[in-house]
Amino acid sequence: MTQRRVGILGLGAYLPEKVLSNHDLEKMVDTSDEWIRTRTGIRERRIAQEGTPTSELAKRASLEAIDAAGLKPTDIDLIILATVTPDMTFPSTACIVQDKIGAKCPAFDISAACSGFPYALALAQGMILSGAYKHILVIGAEVISGFINWKDRSTCILFGDGAGAAVLGEVQDGHGILATYLGSDGAQANLLKIPAGGSAIPPSPASVEAGLHYVHMDGSEVFKSAVRIMCDSIIEVAKRADLKVEDIDCLIPHQANLRILNAVSDRTGIPLEKIFINLDRYGNMSAASTPVALYEAVKSGRVKKNSNIVLVAFGSGLTWAACTIRW
Repeated sequence: MTQRRVGILGLGAYLPEKVLSNHDLEKMVDTSDEWIRTRTGIRERRIAQEGTPTSELAKRASLEAIDAAGLKPTDIDLIILATVTPDMTFPSTACIVQDKIGAKCPAFDISAACSGFPYALALAQGMILSGAYKHILVIGAEVISGFINWKDRSTCILFGDGAGAAVLGEVQDGHGILATYLGSDGAQANLLKIPAGGSAIPPSPASVEAGLHYVHMDGSEVFKSAVRIMCDSIIEVAKRADLKVEDIDCLIPHQANLRILNAVSDRTGIPLEKIFINLDRYGNMSAASTPVALYEAVKSGRVKKNSNIVLVAFGSGLTWAACTIRW
């Protein structure tokens, strides 16, 4: 009896046109192109035009993914959108995207920060295998530039805006998602956060004045946790798929920092040429990082039919997630 599998039927991505280079940042904050590149590997990032909501980026990526899957928006049975920069606290941004693309289906957001897209893949896989849904649209989208303190050089150099989307459905011939792995550690929640805007610190003139609606991060502690978590996740999700680390043809990691990826390569033994990297052009796009990287890896031919690929991400929460896919 053939094992039922869920796979990706179509991919889409959207990056804002505006490019913010390191040289542009030199004019805004006390930093330099060399300082940024040597510490992060980032050269530039994309920034949405003022007033552009996350739903707009998500819409564009979603329509491409649906078209690539050979479907229409009305063929989508469920939308799961991963984001930490929703259009508003409620309703969910997924509902807004549903309307914008012309779908007629349930829709909801999840919040797992940079791990959001592989978290959503795991959810979608289970829901399709349950028989409840046939085609699920999974989106990772962020306009994180609106939550950045552009005077804080420790954070403003890192982030960019973007969106990626995938349509999931049943696939044949041993392809698709082989294994998933999710985790979290709430004891480290304070390492990376936007403190205000929720029920703990509701919006107020005082919270705005104190800069509590911006991203706050303990960079050194996040770095140490990220390397350990990503290495452990890669090994575990490969094991769950009955693969060895050396069987991975392409590692598609969350694009946060080149030094993190170099450390992951050293500790796992996965050579850098097997790791897809685009953070130099986009920076950290939070939940959009892994779907955009997957999209570009497929488009560029780095991922081919029968490739064993691993998506891995870590983020605020702390959260982490990994997914093994046979393309």
